[in-house]
Amino acid sequence: MSEPVRGVVVGHASLAAGMVACVRQIAGTEEDALVALSNEGCGPETLASRLQAALGEGRAIVFTDLGSGSCAFAARRVAMERPGTAIVTGVNLPILLDFVFHRDMPLGELVERLVEKGRAGVSGTHREGAAHADRALSR
Repeated sequence: MSEPVRGVVVGHASLAAGMVACVRQIAGTEEDALVALSNEGCGPETLASRLQAALGEGRAIVFTDLGSGSCAFAARRVAMERPGTAIVTGVNLPILLDFVFHRDMPLGELVERLVEKGRAGVSGTHREGAAHADRALSR
C-alpha cells in the first residue's frame, strides 16, 4: 500500500494557517498530513520553492484559496513538474476535513470526492427567503 496523500494549503496572509489549525482541532490529525503555507512576503519564485519543499515526496494535493492569483499560479507551476500532484482551488473546511479522513484513496478519486464535498458544504439563505419559509407553518 502506498503512503497517504499529503496536503498543503496555500493561501493569502494567515488563511491557510487558520484553516489547518481548525482541521487539526476538529479532527485531531497528525501534523504532517496537512500543512499550511502563506504567500505573504513571497515573490513567485520563493512561493514555488517553498511549496515544492512543503510537498515532500509522494502523492500530494495542493489546496489553494482562489483559482487564480499567486497561490494558484505557484501550485500549477509546481504540479506541472511534479508527478502525483493534484490541485484543488477554492478550498473550504468541509474539503479539508474530508481530506484528512480519506488520504488513502487513489489521487484522482480523492480529488473528485473533495470537489463534491466542497460544493455540498456551500449553501445560503437570506432574510426574506427565511421569513417566507415559515409562512406555511402559520396557517
